[in-house]
Amino acid sequence: MADNNQSKTAAGTAPGPEDVAKKAAAAAKQRLPEFRLVVLGWRWPGKSLTGNTIIGREEFRLERAAEFCVKRQTELQGRPVTVVDTPGWFSAQDTPLSYKQEIVRGASLCPPGPHAFLLVIPVGMFSEVDRARIEEHVSLFGERVWRHTIVVFSWAEVLRTISIERYIRREGKELQWVLEKCKRRYFVINNCVFGEHPQVERLLESVEKLVAEEGSSYDPEEVEKEEKPLDENENTSRNVRELGARPKRSSGPGSSNAMAVEAVSSE
Repeated sequence: MADNNQSKTAAGTAPGPEDVAKKAAAAAKQRLPEFRLVVLGWRWPGKSLTGNTIIGREEFRLERAAEFCVKRQTELQGRPVTVVDTPGWFSAQDTPLSYKQEIVRGASLCPPGPHAFLLVIPVGMFSEVDRARIEEHVSLFGERVWRHTIVVFSWAEVLRTISIERYIRREGKELQWVLEKCKRRYFVINNCVFGEHPQVERLLESVEKLVAEEGSSYDPEEVEKEEKPLDENENTSRNVRELGARPKRSSGPGSSNAMAVEAVSSE
């Protein structure tokens, strides 16, 4: 009788074959056969450099301001990865209409649509102007784009001993607004590290989680459905002095490896 009870107890704590099978099926369902990513952000090196970090080599040019989308592909863990780098927007002055149209075109370069938009925000001072610029340019894809957006913090090495959570709290309501719009999905990337690296694998896992939660990839026709015209005069930050996000000047040349970079979650 005692043996029987022990057997039941053991059976109650250990996963049975059906549980293992269900878990494996769920993991297989969440596993994407490929990744399609669109990178968004300011005209700072952090955006294109993030694309290079994912690809594992220098494919996106950093020394010039791109006016057109650039699409590059690689293979990670036996799965194709497509990264589209879009033209960066200006920090305070108006972004030309042609740039805005090209930014929107980026979503159509990885059919049937990107699994995720990576909104690159360099760690630094974050102001109302920065928030307004993000809203202005991300909204070009329609309101539903936020369901497919992950904030990627670049240049986080300047934080040194400050955690990303503390940085987010310190920057206040403007940055909080951005994170709330994308359901607080964010990731910290170290752009000093290239090639096969666990951080890229973790980023792709975050993309898989996003797709599992939202159920599908972004549909480029969302913009047409919402019929939101591109208006080059709609910039809300006109006549405001440039306060674009940038690394803090106090960062030192030896601080690049001072922060251990991990995927972070607010859950």
